[in-house]
Parts: sequence; structure tokens; C-alpha cells
Amino acid sequence: MMQGHRWGVIAILFAAVVWGTTGTAATFAPEVSAAAIGAAAMGLGGIAQALCAGRGILNQRRRLWQQRRLLVIGALAVAVYPLAFYGAMRLAGVTVGTVITIGSAPLLSALIEYLLDGRRLTLRWSFGAAVGLIGMGLICLAEGDAHGSAASAPSVPLGVLLGLIGGFTYALYSWSARRMMLQGTGSAVAMGATFGLGGLLLMPVLAVSGGAFLASWTNAAVGLYMAAVPMFLGYIAFGYGLARVEASTATVITLFEPVVAAVLAVVIVGERLPPQGWVGVALVIGCLAIITLPAPRRLRRHTPAPPPRAT
Repeated sequence: MMQGHRWGVIAILFAAVVWGTTGTAATFAPEVSAAAIGAAAMGLGGIAQALCAGRGILNQRRRLWQQRRLLVIGALAVAVYPLAFYGAMRLAGVTVGTVITIGSAPLLSALIEYLLDGRRLTLRWSFGAAVGLIGMGLICLAEGDAHGSAASAPSVPLGVLLGLIGGFTYALYSWSARRMMLQGTGSAVAMGATFGLGGLLLMPVLAVSGGAFLASWTNAAVGLYMAAVPMFLGYIAFGYGLARVEASTATVITLFEPVVAAVLAVVIVGERLPPQGWVGVALVIGCLAIITLPAPRRLRRHTPAPPPRAT
């Protein structure tokens, strides 16, 4: 059990790392709209996941029909998420948009699990999430100090709002996919069906806004990279991990994504991250240690078993 949990954490960390490259990758195609970037990345990547899991989806089609409510909820969240996420990055900046979206997801995920599953969160999880969110706040403030005029632009509040919508939809499809897995659907099938249906919903958006991808080889390469690596490989790894750890814990682990985004913005894009931003990076890493490292043996021995999940 512990071994499976450990590999689940590693898989989610891999997903967070490749997701953290998306903002930097998008800067290489500035003439492509946020809607087109999001639709191409999540749409094509989601359909690829569905094709990869096609045999399993056919074999479990009856179970998927029984879970159609969860499937539709997850697919709608998948369709909204990239539009909100990439819109937030374009309006509020790569680092701030990523921070708001990913930083809000753990609290929203915990709220969803509390309301829909009746799940109580541990003090350790709450402390780790608080440390991570403080780190996110410091990164966000540091980015604002580094780009003072941009941080006060009227578009930033709208970007923050889109980031919160992105965080909610990210938490929602994570919850729905895990519920499907807990009810007996394989992780690849649950993720493939959810993201495949969500990807189909994004195809009209790509058809309307995706012409800029054909304007240059660079634009096309950005679109292919976003679909193949962060969205296809990243979400396969995320689905593997989600089958082995709680959705609320998974969303906390993915707080590593803004750290990767901030570092790449400094190293590749040339943005400057003030000292308080690096303190935030350290706090996020500390959050990961708090959440993912095994509890001391004495503490585990005296910790009561968690209550059963609501069905």
C-alpha cells in the first residue's frame, strides 16, 4: 500500500513538472490566442488519451453508462479548465495565473470532498496546504513587485477570477475521475473517457480559433508539444497517481507546478523573481515534504483509522 502511494506521488510530481512548462511554451507562440492554446492542448491531448484507452473504454462501457453523471461533470470541467487557465495566464501573467489556478485547487478540492463525500481532512494535510498556499502568495506578490505596472492593469482582476474558475474545474474533474476509479473503473479508462469527452467539447473552439497554429512551424510545434507532453503524458501520469492518493492530496502535490513555471520564467523567458519569490518556492517544496513524506511510525501507530467514505 505504501509502495503504491509512493509511486502515485512520483507520478503526480512528474505531471506537475511537465504542466509547469506550459506557460513558457505558450510564450513561443504569442499570436495564438489563449482559447486556441487551451483547446489544442486539452482537446487534442484528451482525445489522444481516449484513443489510447479505447479498448478499455469499450470493455467498460456499461459501467461508464452507470457513471454517466460523474462522466459528464468531469468532461464539462475538463472543457472549461483550459480556457480559464490559459485565459488567466494571458490576462494576469504566466506566474500569477498559474499560482491562482493551482494554488486555489487544494482548498476547493477539500471543499468538494467535504460537501460531497463527507471526508474530514487531517491536521497534517491542513498545515501542509497552508504552507503551500503561503508560498503561492509570496510567489504571486513577488511577480507583482517585479512587474508593477502589469500587476495593476485592469485585466488582472479578470485573470484572477478566471484562475479561480480554473482551480475549481481542476478540483472538480480530479474528484469525479477519482470517484469513478473508486467505483471500479480503471484509471486509464476513467481519465480517457473523461478527457476524451471533454476534448470533443473543445473541438469547436479549436476549429474557430486555431488557425494561427498553421501560420508558422513554431506555432504548430507549440501546439503539438502542449497536446503530447503536458496534456497526454502528464494526465496519464496524473491518472495513475490519482488512483493511489486522495484527490485533495493530489491537488496539493501539484502545487509544485507554479514553482516549475516560475523557475522556467526566470531561466528561459528572462523574468526576474525577487527574493520573496524564492522564499515562496522553498515553502512550496516544504509543503510537498509535509504532505507526502511518511508520518513517524509512533504517530501512525496511535492515529485512528479514517472514517469510511460516503457512498
